[in-house]
Amino acid sequence: MMSTSSLKTALYSLQRRDWGYVGEFRAMASPCEILIACDQLDIADDMLDMAVTEALRIEHKYSRFIAQNCLWQLNHAYGHKQLIDEETWQLLAFAKQCFQLSDGLFDISAGPLMELWRFDPKAQLPEHARILAAKALVGFERIEFDSRHIEMPSGMKLDFGGVAKEYAVDRVAYELAECYPDIPVLVNFGGDIACPVPKVNPWQVGIEDPRNLDHAANLLAISQGALATSGDTRRFFEVDGKRYGHIVDPRTGYPVVHAPRSVTVLGPNCVTAGMLATMAMLQGQDAEAFLQQQDVKFSIFR
Repeated sequence: MMSTSSLKTALYSLQRRDWGYVGEFRAMASPCEILIACDQLDIADDMLDMAVTEALRIEHKYSRFIAQNCLWQLNHAYGHKQLIDEETWQLLAFAKQCFQLSDGLFDISAGPLMELWRFDPKAQLPEHARILAAKALVGFERIEFDSRHIEMPSGMKLDFGGVAKEYAVDRVAYELAECYPDIPVLVNFGGDIACPVPKVNPWQVGIEDPRNLDHAANLLAISQGALATSGDTRRFFEVDGKRYGHIVDPRTGYPVVHAPRSVTVLGPNCVTAGMLATMAMLQGQDAEAFLQQQDVKFSIFR
């Protein structure tokens, strides 16, 4: 059996820098890192351990790829009413807000569609008939829930992929700031970022160039706040010269067309920034106009 210390080493790494420490691990199919402006190894190690524990807790609870977890139970209720806890209720309430604000474009009930689409170089187009059948199962407005129960039509499946990672970023940032309120930290899960404690010398955050993934097209200085990025730079496939990104329009059942390659939004927290970035992608060619109406700072690459 692997010892506790060996297990921790396998889960993450912590390395010294001249400004503090950087911790790295992997969760929610993304590279994750915690930048900690602190010279004390024991504190940095504790902060990273907290981040890993919380990120994996959320992943194990809400990933649609893990059998028998909380989300699996909801998706296999076959129309029966299910008990939910407060955390799940809060996520559902936020998802309902996203659904309403986006006029139905941001819909976490699109699980049946997401099961059809695979976004890797060898992926193929799903059959149109299967897309139509899956689309008929989608529709957040048909979900009934309150603070204790949820009931949704048989065959409908939830996918928290559009909110869970941003939620994890905010949860980790909140916990670290609560336990260590005087230590600036940057939480970065696959490009979704939160900086809960003000930093005198701002963090320098590079915005990925979709045309050259090894190059930062923009450099942002962030002392406090959050940002989130949505796009198809890493999750896509091509068929007959046509590119299919991973943002699926629930109205058509197909990936959204004429969308930017990536959208980055700055906000007060990561879930808000992520919501707006994804909504912008779903607007297709109107993404920039949509964000201008929201009065937020953003960056778009076409």
